[in-house]
Amino acid sequence: MTYNLEQALEVLERTPDTLNVLLSNLSDEWIYNNEGDNTWSVFDIIGHLIHGEKTDWIIRTHIVLSNSDNKTFESFDRFAQFENSKGKTLQQLLKEFLELRAKNLKALKELQITESQLKMKATHPELGEITLKELLASWVTHDLGHIAQIARVMAKQYKEEVGPWIAYMPILNK
Repeated sequence: MTYNLEQALEVLERTPDTLNVLLSNLSDEWIYNNEGDNTWSVFDIIGHLIHGEKTDWIIRTHIVLSNSDNKTFESFDRFAQFENSKGKTLQQLLKEFLELRAKNLKALKELQITESQLKMKATHPELGEITLKELLASWVTHDLGHIAQIARVMAKQYKEEVGPWIAYMPILNK
């Protein structure tokens, strides 16, 4: 599938509602359990998505589109959520994510990005040269990856409970 901004928006616009429907009013076991040492809980993943909305996608889009001679991104702190989410509830995080995503998508639409702008480049501190199209396609893929991660984290809470059906549930064996 070739990247298309309108099709990308179909996913980006739905992610907050998808997460809200899936996660609202769940018991703490679903929210705060993870897959083991050095893994993230549902709560952690939502915090990570919020951090991306604050420091990644739109900010980096503006850098790519700028006339600056230095189009190098700042490094992204993949663990900032552990500090930034402290003292908040999952409901507060879901609301914050919804609001930030709506603001960012409004900003993205206002840019009226053209096909030629999608080819514009910047420098990622670890990956090197990237295009705007690659950045925006990664935003969609990042959302879908974390939705899948949330489903996997939740499914693994019953890994020991499914008995022999584990053989038919690949989500429990990854």
